Amino acid sequence: MSVPEDEERLLPLAQRWPRASKFLLSGCAATVAELATFPLDLTKTRLQMQGEAALARLGDSARESAPYRGMVRTALGIVQEEGFLKLWQGVTPAIYRHVVYSGGRMVTYEHLREVVFGKSEDKHYPLWKSVIGGMMAGVVGQFLANPTDLVKVQMQMEGKRKLEGKPLRFRGVHHAFAKILSEGGIRGLWAGWVPNIQRAALVNMGDLTTYDTVKHYLVLNTPLEDNITTHGLSSLCSGLVASILGTPADVIKSRIMNQPRDKQGRGLLYKSSTDCLIQAVQGEGFMSLYKGFLPSWLRMVTSGFSFVFVFFVLKLLLICKYFPLSLLVFSMALPPNHNSFSFLYLFFLFSFYLSSESCYLSW
Repeated sequence: MSVPEDEERLLPLAQRWPRASKFLLSGCAATVAELATFPLDLTKTRLQMQGEAALARLGDSARESAPYRGMVRTALGIVQEEGFLKLWQGVTPAIYRHVVYSGGRMVTYEHLREVVFGKSEDKHYPLWKSVIGGMMAGVVGQFLANPTDLVKVQMQMEGKRKLEGKPLRFRGVHHAFAKILSEGGIRGLWAGWVPNIQRAALVNMGDLTTYDTVKHYLVLNTPLEDNITTHGLSSLCSGLVASILGTPADVIKSRIMNQPRDKQGRGLLYKSSTDCLIQAVQGEGFMSLYKGFLPSWLRMVTSGFSFVFVFFVLKLLLICKYFPLSLLVFSMALPPNHNSFSFLYLFFLFSFYLSSESCYLSW
């Protein structure tokens, strides 16, 4: 029996728009997790670009002059040579990416789950449907977010270009979008989309299957219960498998996105993702496909912990009188003078607006 129209209007917006509330809350949690782990992402991208063999064709001396660094030395080098806050260079498009990616993935996954696949007769959702649905949803979300990923990767490499004496490509995030659009058109914003969605599919497949398998094994075959320890071990294993599967596609994606382009927006180093793969293996060896593996794995694990923790904290804070305190704490976590704060401020306010009508019912 449907709820009368007058009664439906009295319901909290969080109950009337559950998907919108879930999306906004997830976006806020993903934003905090992104800010907390972004230095690992920047370090990963810098490592993936080291020793790029294809640069020799352009007569670029960067490959020979730049010393090889591991994860810790790369991070320390960024701090010493560029400044501490440069560890967050490119975080604004990364946050935009999370909003687009999370939204596209969530809407697609729920549509597949409820309309395409459906639940079994016993109301159980099988693992294979969850894996396929997660992979397809990840592909759709990643495809939609590709322009933000492209800008993020290129901005992450701006500090290195400056140290090498090369001119900077962008003045800021919006200038980056405008320049890429003017040089390559709409198609230019989707450069590297093939390895990008391949990575998304592989990461989602490895993450979902491994997490669920490890969690069930621990609960059934060890004294561990379904708690934070089980979640931590499952996340550690799922992050490892996802990184093993997804890192090669991630390396290829980053190199294609960062390669120099002509006036028509065409890449000067690689014709396709297959060409990039062949050149990397022939010029640098097979293990070049796993450059940046360690920070990638660590980021997946810590990002998962951060997301779950922040999600539940915000869920509590957003429905109580301490919301202004949560906004203050979040603003303190942002790098100083960060130009994404105004956007995130409005994002949080709207999230609070959706949840505020349920405050009095919950307390």
